[in-house]
Amino acid sequence: MQERIGAAPDSQPPMNKPIPHTADVLIIGAGMAGLSAAAALQKSGRKTLIVDKSRGVGGRMATRRIEGATFDHGAQFATARDPRFVQVLEEARAAGAAVEWCRGFDGQPDGHPRWKGAPGMSSLAKHLAAGMEIIHGRQVLALSPAEDHWIATMADGETWSAAAVILTAPVPQSLAILEAGAVTLEPALEKRLSSIQYERCIAVMAVLDGPSRLPPPGGFAPAEGPIAWIADNQLKGISADPAITLHATHAVSVECWDHDRDETARRLLAAAAPWIGAGIKSFHVHGWRYSKPLQTDPLPCALVQNAPPLVLAGDAFGGPRMEGAALSGWAAAALL
Repeated sequence: MQERIGAAPDSQPPMNKPIPHTADVLIIGAGMAGLSAAAALQKSGRKTLIVDKSRGVGGRMATRRIEGATFDHGAQFATARDPRFVQVLEEARAAGAAVEWCRGFDGQPDGHPRWKGAPGMSSLAKHLAAGMEIIHGRQVLALSPAEDHWIATMADGETWSAAAVILTAPVPQSLAILEAGAVTLEPALEKRLSSIQYERCIAVMAVLDGPSRLPPPGGFAPAEGPIAWIADNQLKGISADPAITLHATHAVSVECWDHDRDETARRLLAAAAPWIGAGIKSFHVHGWRYSKPLQTDPLPCALVQNAPPLVLAGDAFGGPRMEGAALSGWAAAALL
């Protein structure tokens, strides 16, 4: 099932006929890099179409509601050093889609703002996506070059065409899409991209029967043990009911990736017991296969081909943070 945002209701063909899609610039992925690239291209007068295999926008800017609790279970906050990204967050604040969360954790303020979506991280993504044409629930399996355009083959066999493409999926997925379309990379570029690996992260969302023991502002990164991060979503200001998010370390996530997820969650919750201090009413588990790049490319984006244009972007290029993904998306848009 697909959901299309931004298209006029009478612009869609009858549902019993194939839906042909053509785009000036096709952007694959509706995370921070894809949304930033689309915004920059639209300002310059280019028409963009974003396609994403998920049901919503934002990628790891993810917020989930379980019972009466709300969780940020992917990216926890954004930081900003580049003036352009600072402006993006300030504009989101003016629109009510982002607020400053804190300026440090564990009683060690450093003066550097951490921003959160208002109320959750997905709110920031929805704000950035406003006014864009986005098709959800469609997965691109292959990209193939034609004489003056690209052919994108979807999981259901449908083919779309685009004059230019920005591919923002995690690098291993992007390489698989190009390989499926018989795209040959220059040896130096292929070597660079093939070396990029990602952290995995098993996230546990637990609804509590009372407040946790975490102090304000509600975020903590243990120095050792199986947990990389623990957050109190109620203290963070996004959940009405007590609720915590746990992120396992990369090592533990890799070790337990193919194990029973409920058993892994119980292990992590037991390790977090000193900070939880309340009963667990229920819990849910999510696995982020491509949580954060372990290494990044030296360039802010990767030009695969000039004619027709194809650019790779994402946090594996601009830097392993939301800001880095935005910088990479802008760099990819500039190349076009």
